Amino acid sequence: MIYNLVEATQGWLDERGLSWIVMVLYQVEFRALFAALLAFVLVALFGPRVIRWLAQKKIGDVPEFGNETLNQMMQGRQGTPTMGGLVIVGALVASTLLLGDVLHSRYIQLGLIVAISFAALGSVDDWLKLTQSRRQAGMRDGLFAWEKLIFQLGLAGIVGFFLWRWGMGPDAHVLNLPFQRTYLPTPSIDTLLQPPMMSPTVWILGAGAFTLIATLAIAGTSNAVNITDGMDGLATGTLIIATLALMVLLWIAGSPRAAYFLMVPSVPGVGELLVMAGAMAGACLAFLWFNCSPARVFMGDTGSLSLGALLGFFAVAARQELLLLVIGGVFFLELGSVFAQTQWFKYTRIRFGQGQRIFRCAPVHHHFHLGGWQEQQVVVRLWIVSVMLTMVALVTLKLR
Repeated sequence: MIYNLVEATQGWLDERGLSWIVMVLYQVEFRALFAALLAFVLVALFGPRVIRWLAQKKIGDVPEFGNETLNQMMQGRQGTPTMGGLVIVGALVASTLLLGDVLHSRYIQLGLIVAISFAALGSVDDWLKLTQSRRQAGMRDGLFAWEKLIFQLGLAGIVGFFLWRWGMGPDAHVLNLPFQRTYLPTPSIDTLLQPPMMSPTVWILGAGAFTLIATLAIAGTSNAVNITDGMDGLATGTLIIATLALMVLLWIAGSPRAAYFLMVPSVPGVGELLVMAGAMAGACLAFLWFNCSPARVFMGDTGSLSLGALLGFFAVAARQELLLLVIGGVFFLELGSVFAQTQWFKYTRIRFGQGQRIFRCAPVHHHFHLGGWQEQQVVVRLWIVSVMLTMVALVTLKLR
């Protein structure tokens, strides 16, 4: 709202010669960095208070991994407050409201809907799980998996449809395939006069296909981050790396000259999402202070569902869903390990009469832990993998 206030009072500021004080707010890059700093400060200030409140409410984690050895190894986690995602999402939303173009940017409005709605879904699930012992016997322990999935798919589908509807021009509806040129090669000087011609091999998605891909990207990433949130700092640190990479992609998509130079889709207006992505990175960075080993608080479904959905939303808005598979490779490895483990167990139980497992325990970070790696080793090594995957993804932008 600060940005919108400056915009609304521009004439008054010009008359009094005060415009120079606030001109920097018209630069989205400045507002993105400012949002990151503001979100960091908010989480750092309110984090300890939220942790104390959660501890007083006895909203703590009682981990159960379905593996006796792992249960013993992770006993130290019992009682650690969860639902810490409240402070992350709160700081993210507050920073975006203050520094984003909330009144005019459809992308910012949709982003806030994604953040708040998925956080609300996660909060309901967390609250039901963590207060079950205080309610009557037989009361449900969290949302059923199919209930969460229906809500995730429904919310993601609605957001995906409006992303398509509000996208300006065919560039915003492109299916951006790896190594494919969105535009025909054009001298840079010519792009100053008019946009380059779109390549005839590019696929322009209709409402149905676009919405389906967006739904899978947003809901799938939401679940992938949720599954990754199983070790101190693992999901938080990986989210920081992925969000910084998405900030680069959003900047390119929102900057026509950069997009034309790299021959990737130029999406008018999407650059404003840099503010929200910056706030997300800053909030996660501050939360890592409390979430690193030994964690004082976990983000819970409140944070993981919301932040994962936002990550998918950023990728869809920038038309980079396929690069998200590389940037978020650790998240999708975790998700894939759970799917492979459960499906293989079901198949072998039917085929041989006894279920067999691919991993010692899924998600795969527990497989490494049971294999002899210390928890901190698992976390840092997966951070390193995430950094390398991000570098690969960004390098491929030039290979077209």
